Amino acid sequence: MPSPRHPKVRSGLLLGLILLGLYGVLAYVALPSAWSHYEHQRGLEGQPMLTHTGQGIPGDPLNVGLVGSQEDIVRAMHAAGWHPADPITFRTSLKIIGSVVLDRPDPDAPVSPLFYEGRREDLAFEKPVGSSADRRHHVRLWNVLARGQEGRPVWLGSATFDRGVGLSRYTGQVTHHIAPDIDAERDGLISDLVQAGMVEVRYQVSGIGPTLSGRNGEGDPYSTDGEIWMAVLVTAGEKRTQPPTELATPALVTAKDAIWKAVVGSSPQQ
Repeated sequence: MPSPRHPKVRSGLLLGLILLGLYGVLAYVALPSAWSHYEHQRGLEGQPMLTHTGQGIPGDPLNVGLVGSQEDIVRAMHAAGWHPADPITFRTSLKIIGSVVLDRPDPDAPVSPLFYEGRREDLAFEKPVGSSADRRHHVRLWNVLARGQEGRPVWLGSATFDRGVGLSRYTGQVTHHIAPDIDAERDGLISDLVQAGMVEVRYQVSGIGPTLSGRNGEGDPYSTDGEIWMAVLVTAGEKRTQPPTELATPALVTAKDAIWKAVVGSSPQQ
């Protein structure tokens, strides 16, 4: 058996190290860099794409973006069937507990706060499912740019689906648990806005990046292709009768998304 000093063994080890190094550069530097794209909203480049809990634990990733004034957002979300969430108070906490325990609707139930660069969400909306507040679509939004490329405010948000109430895996507190497919929630929110005629233009920018086994601030698993879908909203609530214009996504990102769908489709359900 050849010893490690044998020329063929040394060559094999060297080749293995070279290949390992190339893999590291490709997987962790080159491809993520190539997939990052902000051509349609350059002010977002370099922005963090992850929220945190009040305890500083990494929370839900950002996956949606809206362009427009606060008034434009409120009008659009209302037209799409989404309700503003109440602030958390003793009264609203009792109200949501009653909704879950008694299985009765609470379309304005509060959402727990998350923080982006130290700021809790500026706006929060929800869309109830069924007769109780334990299952609902919801989104938190932060104003991140006063003026984007369209000359209007830019908001980033985290859209998730509350699948039930339980205990946090990290803190033991009573909380909602999210469904793992956060891309479905992102796509559902954008679809609701489009169907309501509230979107002029839509396009993608990079978010957190492809993540197959992430964990949010409550310990819930999630997966995402890592893209943010941006929706430029109509002004003054003037409903659009034509489908929104969709700006092109770089070919490499489109290929990455196709590969991602194939990988996720072949993976067992979480």
